[in-house]
Amino acid sequence: MTGRRDFLSQPAPENYVAGLGRGATGFTTRSDLGPAREGPSEDQIKEALAKRAAQLGFGDAAGSKKEEEDDNDERYQDPDNEVGLFAGGVYDKEDDEADRIYREIDEKMDKRRRARREAREQAEREEYERKNPKIQQQFADLKRSLESVTEEEWAALPEVGDLTGKNRRSKQARQQRFYAVPDSVLAAAGSAGELGSTVVDDGGASTTGGSSNPDGTMTNFAKIGQARDKVLQVRLDQASQNGAATSGSATSVDPKGYLTSLAKTQLPESAAQVGDINRVRELLESVIKTNPNNGPGWIAAARVEELAGKIVAARNVIARGCEHCPKNEDVWLESIRLNEGRNAKVIAAQAIQKNNRSVVLWVEAMKLEDDTRSKKRVIRHALDHIPESEALWKEAVNLEEDPDDARLLLAKATELIPLSVDLWLALARLESPENAQKVLNKARKHCPTSHEIWIAAARLQEQLGQGEKVNVMKRAAQVLVKESAMPKREEWIAEAEKCEQEGAIITCGAIIRETLGYGLDEDDDRKDTWLDDARGSINRGMYETARAIYAYALRVFPTSKTVWLAAADLERNHGSREDLWQVLEKAVNAVPRSEVLWMMLAKEKWQAGEIDNARRVLARAFQQNPNNEDIWLAAVKLEAENGQIEQARGLLKTARQEAPTDRVWMKSAVFERQLNDLDAALDLVQQALNLFPASAKLWMMKGQIYEDLGKPLQAREAYSTGVKAVPKSVPLWLLYSRLEEKLGQLPKARSVLDRARLAVPKSAELWCESVRVERRAQNTKQAESLMERALRDVPKQDQGILWSEKIWHLTTRPQRKPRALEAIKEVDNDPSLLVAVARIFWGERRLEKAQNWFEKALVRDADLGDSWAWYYKFLLEHGTQEKREEVISKCISVEPRHGEVWQAVAKNPKNARKSIEEILKLVAAELN
Repeated sequence: MTGRRDFLSQPAPENYVAGLGRGATGFTTRSDLGPAREGPSEDQIKEALAKRAAQLGFGDAAGSKKEEEDDNDERYQDPDNEVGLFAGGVYDKEDDEADRIYREIDEKMDKRRRARREAREQAEREEYERKNPKIQQQFADLKRSLESVTEEEWAALPEVGDLTGKNRRSKQARQQRFYAVPDSVLAAAGSAGELGSTVVDDGGASTTGGSSNPDGTMTNFAKIGQARDKVLQVRLDQASQNGAATSGSATSVDPKGYLTSLAKTQLPESAAQVGDINRVRELLESVIKTNPNNGPGWIAAARVEELAGKIVAARNVIARGCEHCPKNEDVWLESIRLNEGRNAKVIAAQAIQKNNRSVVLWVEAMKLEDDTRSKKRVIRHALDHIPESEALWKEAVNLEEDPDDARLLLAKATELIPLSVDLWLALARLESPENAQKVLNKARKHCPTSHEIWIAAARLQEQLGQGEKVNVMKRAAQVLVKESAMPKREEWIAEAEKCEQEGAIITCGAIIRETLGYGLDEDDDRKDTWLDDARGSINRGMYETARAIYAYALRVFPTSKTVWLAAADLERNHGSREDLWQVLEKAVNAVPRSEVLWMMLAKEKWQAGEIDNARRVLARAFQQNPNNEDIWLAAVKLEAENGQIEQARGLLKTARQEAPTDRVWMKSAVFERQLNDLDAALDLVQQALNLFPASAKLWMMKGQIYEDLGKPLQAREAYSTGVKAVPKSVPLWLLYSRLEEKLGQLPKARSVLDRARLAVPKSAELWCESVRVERRAQNTKQAESLMERALRDVPKQDQGILWSEKIWHLTTRPQRKPRALEAIKEVDNDPSLLVAVARIFWGERRLEKAQNWFEKALVRDADLGDSWAWYYKFLLEHGTQEKREEVISKCISVEPRHGEVWQAVAKNPKNARKSIEEILKLVAAELN
């Protein structure tokens, strides 16, 4: 028999609660009137569990768990409330410097990553908005299509309600109720307009609907009412006649004048707001009664009375406010404003007695005086009470007409307020140059952290002609860095621009030279930062500041072609020709291997008419860049443009030997073709193709020369061989297809384009040409089908030309605008699409919008010549002569090189010697 007793006879453990293990901490029986007793608290449960664990031998585990919890608690303690090792430490300067260094490192790392992070967040936001458009964006096209609904269609729209016929009829049937009409109602309705008479006992007659007179006549009130209605109708008809005066009491009513008179008889604003004013008045009265020391409450109550037109009541209210709030400046100022003349002066005197150290009240009292002498007297009294007020000293100086007196005042003011930078600068401006230097030296000692004083000293040296010799800004930067008062780079640029505005050009350059690099390390993309700063100054019209920024950047990056090109562009647009030549000379000396800079310098010399100097520049370029094809071709162009045909031909021959590239051979053939020597050009092309069989331009030129010679079969063979040799050349496929279409071989042209799309599957130009072939063949359905396939296959960023073709040739006129809006949603900022939208507005005679869209297209891509031509054509009809000349000059400066029609016209051998202006006009005439 086991020695363990029955558990039912054992004593219950301490704090034992029946049912605790299964979650039943309390229950109620039928015989109980109240709730069962509450279970143990959380602390009691924990204590019981700990004791039970100790009995079972799990005490170590419980202790380790508690220690782990304590460790977890220590992890989340406040780092500023340290315990243990650093509990008794002192926070000294080294700790502060370490915290500052860590903080600067964090700021620098955040600044380096900020641009990429913001760009990524912006891209993610735009992608999310594109994938999750708002409801109004999803239905925008449906809303826009409502403008095509006619008035008849609007009128035919049914009323809102349950339009299902069966439900509507059953609902109406349920709502109708029919009742039997009593006979008395029918009888009364039948005798409503009748006259009846009955014989009474006295022999008289009792009438219904009339009354009897003593003479026996009858009065019919129904006819009297009808007659009255007729008279009123006649009078209304007479009154409705416009401008026709009638006799009697009739009046002439003008409907338009009547409405005008109604507009003139509106209530005044104050009368219209009487109800609101009363409510606000009651509210503000409650405010000032509850808290009589609340100054804004008194001011608001006075302004309510002023708004209601009760100026006397407003003055009384604000006077009570001054009594309750004698130390409130705003209340006294409001009282002064509401009063006039002598009363205002008396109130100002009372205000100053209560607040004799209030600068605002003294200045307001000074403004109340009429003559300058009285104003000076008030300001001097104010300075006796508040000698350390900078604002009062400035007012006193402004009142002085004699510079000597103003100088004395400023000298006294700087003694009393030595930390006022403005007063020191004002005193320096009034002193002679020698004394100004002394004043600024004193100011520098008193205000060592002020960069304005250093800038003033630099400008003083510039006025004395010592700006280039004495470098004040260098010392300024050293002192300010030592004092930890160095402003940011953006602030220095703003100060430099301010100096430029005021004519201190040398100081402007010195500021940029000594401060532009402060705060930027080598890994901070300094070049891009400085280029952005220069562009910002150019946009604000501060060209000298931009020059100084470029000059500093070029000292740090002397071999950067990007900075040299930016500096040259600044001089070309906003400087003189000599400055541009000087910059380009420095550029070619600093970067002698850059053929772009050499050719820019030669071009500027040539455009200035200095042909010999341009030749010398190219000769120097040959020495630095031997056998460079760009320089060879620039020399050929220079000789050809000046009519030196034989010299140009000789240079090309030498170039083909020294720098035998496919471009040199192609330019040689182009030169002969422009001279109309087609046989020589064809011979050169044949030789070039033997050397460079993968040059698409040579194959295109061979086919074009055969077309010029009237040999289409040889041209077809050239194009056919070319597309096999260079299957990725889109222009070559287009020439091949157009030749077949010109020969009347439409199926062959389709086949060529199909092969082309297999070779270059995502080319918008090939798809557009396929659509045009079908459209020119009057096969509209097939063209629309191809367009839909093209919009599916071509990437969205390249679909501008497709949407333009669809809008103008595959869409009816009323649907063009909705289609254009849909296209803009799909393809944003494509120049071809922007021009198409501008043409839509042009057709609707909305000229201002059309001009804005044309300019948007030019800003988006200024190198697209077709956009310039469309804009010029628009201005020929609706623009001024000045605007047309401006567009021509901008087009010449940009020199566009691309565009479907532009390239066809510009590369025509007949137009080889024509200027940009002439080509622009030819392209505009070619467009339709």
